[in-house]
Amino acid sequence: MNVITTFKEKRREKQITYERKMLRELSLEGLKNNAIETFGDYFRSGSMLGSAIEEGCLDVAIEAYLLGAKYSRFGYYGESVESVKQRCYQYEKNLIDALYDFIGYWGQIGDNDVVNESLYYACEHYVDTWWMEGFMKGEKRYRLKLH
Repeated sequence: MNVITTFKEKRREKQITYERKMLRELSLEGLKNNAIETFGDYFRSGSMLGSAIEEGCLDVAIEAYLLGAKYSRFGYYGESVESVKQRCYQYEKNLIDALYDFIGYWGQIGDNDVVNESLYYACEHYVDTWWMEGFMKGEKRYRLKLH
């Protein structure tokens, strides 16, 4: 008797395998340093709130990295970075909004419009940085036929 597997299961297995390969190239220290560098002004270091915000930043960075790696296939086949970013605009926007809301809530930023705007731009920059990192490393893996 043969084992019956569905297309969805097989695709999910391939996706998990690819994500594991991509995550091997990611440094936890690099993630932490980038989070502290980008959002250091928005949370108190050494406090429980600071570590909670840092963990949220790491989660979003990993998601953005994997999103960029997933869409790097289109870059490998000749699309420009701008057109690839347009393909995943909504996913990237959701990550930015989630990170902004998370830091806004746990960081107790308040209603200062200037601080809120600068925080949103910092979140955009942070997600874009990790998306590009994943995109470049994923494209490199495709060029080297390591996917």
